[in-house]
Amino acid sequence: MSLSPFHLAIPVYDVALARAFYNDVFGLAEGRSSDHWVDFNFFGHQLVIHEHPKTPGQESAHTNPVDGHNVPVPHFGVILEWDEWEALAERLKSRHTDFVIEPYIRFKGEVGEQATMFLLDPCGNALEFKAFKDKRQIFAT
Repeated sequence: MSLSPFHLAIPVYDVALARAFYNDVFGLAEGRSSDHWVDFNFFGHQLVIHEHPKTPGQESAHTNPVDGHNVPVPHFGVILEWDEWEALAERLKSRHTDFVIEPYIRFKGEVGEQATMFLLDPCGNALEFKAFKDKRQIFAT
């Protein structure tokens, strides 16, 4: 499956803090920037953080129950290769990341087996990182 890179612009109320987070935690390369926004290479996609006053969703995230977990809504993220997800999970754990949902495997040993984890950036934007044992299952019904 060939995918086109997506472009996502998100609000951050502290550009310097968010910039440091995306640089330090994920090691993302920066593109263009100004005092009010920064482009990042987010695993091959264009993520832009834009200065914006704190939103109600950043104050207190809404959640929906999924698999016995409270999944923050809205959220965004990326689907990684399985070994990339495992390496990221270990990196985040070693940094003592405060997860919204700790890294775990859903549907272990079943069709649709996937790894997932959720965390917040310092401005309250929820991120999910996933991996599928069989990528053909990404859009399975």
